Formats: sequence, C-alpha cells, structure tokens
Amino acid sequence: MSKRADKIVQAVEPLKPGAPPHTGFLRGLKTFNSFGSAPFRFYYSGALGHQASMSMQQIANGLLLERLTGSPAILGIMSLANAIPTLALSLLGGVIADRIEKKILVLLGQAALVLLTLAVAIALGVGYLSPAHGGSWWILVVYSGLQGAIMGLAMPARAAMIFDIVSGDQLLNAISLNFMGMNALQLIAPLAAGFLIQDFDFKSVYYAMTAFFLLAVVLFAFVPRTGVKPTAGRSAVADVKKGLRYVWQDKKIRLVLFISFISIVLGSPWGLLAPFFADDILHVGAEGLGVLMSVSGIGAILASVVLASLPNRNRGLMMLVGGLFLGIALCGFAASGLWPVSLILIALVGIGGTVNGTMANTLVQYHTEAAYQGRVMGLFNMQFGLASFGNFASGLIGQQFGVQWAVGSFALVLVLITTLALIWMPRVRKLA
Repeated sequence: MSKRADKIVQAVEPLKPGAPPHTGFLRGLKTFNSFGSAPFRFYYSGALGHQASMSMQQIANGLLLERLTGSPAILGIMSLANAIPTLALSLLGGVIADRIEKKILVLLGQAALVLLTLAVAIALGVGYLSPAHGGSWWILVVYSGLQGAIMGLAMPARAAMIFDIVSGDQLLNAISLNFMGMNALQLIAPLAAGFLIQDFDFKSVYYAMTAFFLLAVVLFAFVPRTGVKPTAGRSAVADVKKGLRYVWQDKKIRLVLFISFISIVLGSPWGLLAPFFADDILHVGAEGLGVLMSVSGIGAILASVVLASLPNRNRGLMMLVGGLFLGIALCGFAASGLWPVSLILIALVGIGGTVNGTMANTLVQYHTEAAYQGRVMGLFNMQFGLASFGNFASGLIGQQFGVQWAVGSFALVLVLITTLALIWMPRVRKLA
C-alpha cells in the first residue's frame, strides 16, 4: 500500500488487529479480512450499487432489443458500439488514473451513468422507445456506446483503487470479496429485473438502475482520497508508451493478460445471447431469463467465498483451470435444450468464470508496480471491449447458424486454448 493510502487508513480507522471487540469478529475471519478496512467497506458498497445496475442491465438491454428487433445481429451491433469506445479510451483512462485523484474520476463516471440511464428511462416512459417506433432501437445502441466511453475512462481508476486501499497480502481477499458481491447481485438483480419487466414494464427497470447508479455516487464519495503520483512533466502519449513497454517487458503480466483476454472474449457471448436461449430454446420468457442469469451467480458466489479464504499460492494454475472449466460448462449449456440441465450448467459457468476472472485480476495487480497500476488496469479493462467484438461476431454466427452454435463454437475454442496453456505455459501455471 502507498504511504499516502496507509495514512488514510490509519486516519479513518485507527483500530488494528487485537483492537476492541466490535471489530474483532470480522478480523477473526480470514474470509472477510478486507472488511476490517473502512475505506474498503465504502469502496465495496459503492461497487455493489454500480453492479446492481449493471446486472439488471444484462436483462433489460438484451431482452428489450431482442423484442424490438428479433435480431441477434443487432444485439451484436449494440455490443460492438460498446466495444469501440471502451477499447479506444481504456489506455487513456489508465493514464488519467495514474495522473489525477482516482476518486474524482470514479465519481464523474458514476454521475455520467446516472444521467445516461435516466435518459433511457424517460425515452421508455414517453413511449418513444417502443415497438411502435420501429427504428427507436438506435437509442440502446447509442446508450451502449456512451456507456462504453464512460467505462473506458473511469473503470481503470476504480479497479486500481483497490491496490491503494488494501495491503498486498490482502489483495486476493479484497478482489475475491468484490467478486462475491458482484456475484451475489448476479443472483438477485437479474431475477428482480425479470420480474419487474414481467409484472410492470421495461422503464421500471431503468429507473431502478438509475437509482442504484446514484447510490454508488453517494457511497464512493465516502472513500478517502489516495493521492496522485508525480509524472515529471511527461505527455499522456509518452505515459501510454511507457505503460505498454512495461507490460511487454514483463512476461508474466503479458501472459496473464493474454489468458484473461481469451477467456473473456470466448466466454462472454452466452450473456449477450441469453434472451434467445430463454425465449426460443428453453421457452421460459423474461422471468426464466432472470432465473437463468441469477443461477449463474449461485456457483459464482460459492467460488468467491472459497477464493477469499485461500492462501496466496497456485493462483496461475487456478486461473487456467477456471478458464478450462468455464469452456467445458459452456459447451454443455450450448448443447442443452432442457431447463433443469441448463440451470445446473449455467451455475458451473459461474464457478469457472469467477475463478478465472478473480485470479487474473489478482495476478495482474499483485505483479504490477504501483506507478503503473492505472495504465495496466486500463489495458486489463480493454478485455471488456474485446469481449464486445467477440459478442458481435457471435451475434453474426447466431444470426446465420443459431445461437447454440454461436456459444458452443466459442466455448470449444476456449477449451482448446486453455488446455494448451496448461501444457505449454509452465510460467503461468506456477505463478503464486
């Protein structure tokens, strides 16, 4: 932890291990160690508010666009609209995160998401965004693009904040707890969104999303500032080049980023195409889609709790095994047309994805020097833009050959690559 962040933690929470009993419970459980830090608790709560909206959006955006257009290709276009600005701006977002106070950047990004989501809710409320206006789906595409730009600029700062507010030996614990919270919301929020759509309408979901984004603004405001590092008058372009050179010269970071990119690109199309599985393959509708997305969170929560309790070893091996497990489970899900079997398989997808993502995130931050955290996390954030390109491609495949082939073919490639990595990348496999 930086000296500046260490002072902040001491100022906000002077109590240390062995402190009075009211903090002893959390400190006594290794699984929840990071909750002993007041800055992390505020950070964690703000991240939950943000993720509640994003989890509801998984249902709302895809299902609304599917019912407006009936086209997997247009879902792919929406995903592509998100990808381009995310890719274009993530490195810049990383440079900014290394130059200015991260908290300010995060607050600005969250406030922008509030306004953007409110605009979609209003468009639904006045009746413009509806089947009655055939071309009104453009609003969702623009929404996705602007959200990609915001995430590209603000997400590197939010990801790098964890490094500043917890110590190095608590990094895996903090990131695992963060994933646990996100996965808990993956269990609850999509289900809530599905019921809101079924019992009320789409605009009720977008108003709820707006409220959660606003809650995140309030909670992130209580996270202490962590300070900025001097840049010695370098230009932003020079900082980008220096960050890229740093990653290229550090083989372990480079290989972890490669595995992470491959896993997210090949493992994410099922989420984009889930509305078609719900409506056309499994015939369970909006409520069933909410259940499907929520069940994926059950396995993910279990995985997060276990990961938060583990010692700091074998993380490279677990990342690779998690990616392989994810690919195998997705192959089964793509082939299944039975509702109970699909629920079991999608829970296994949640386990594999969480293990792979948690370990990749932890390894990247743990092995990155403090001065490069923002830029490396900016590069890490680019995987979500690349995932959107993968989603676009899967949408085209789904349009031509069906969504089961789209998800299944991507999953098969993931199985092949992670198997080869387990055999031929001992350096990654042995990372602690």
